[in-house]
Amino acid sequence: MDSLETARLAAKALDSKKGQDIKIIKIQDISSIADYFVIATGNSNTQVKALANEVEFRLDQAGISVSAVEGQGNDTWILLDYIDVIVHVFSDEARKYYSLERLWEDGKIIDTGLSGTGEE
Repeated sequence: MDSLETARLAAKALDSKKGQDIKIIKIQDISSIADYFVIATGNSNTQVKALANEVEFRLDQAGISVSAVEGQGNDTWILLDYIDVIVHVFSDEARKYYSLERLWEDGKIIDTGLSGTGEE
């Protein structure tokens, strides 16, 4: 499975648990830290944790193990590092505060494969 397929699988997992405003940003042309960011918002701290757990579960089922998990203690931002794909699950407030879409605006928004979102 290539990194875009991994990103889309993560987006599908987030969508299955009602994640909001799911985006895939291609950053491989502007950074060496990963190929894609997947970003989503949960409506509560409980949902943020549930979304992150679902991504980890679904990707593990596909044979893709998480390399590192950050932020599980606060539940307002959980990061799942899959080396080429980094998944960020935010509370609404944390997403606005960190504004990753603005920080990575030179990246390209990619179609998530969900109901016609994205550009590519």
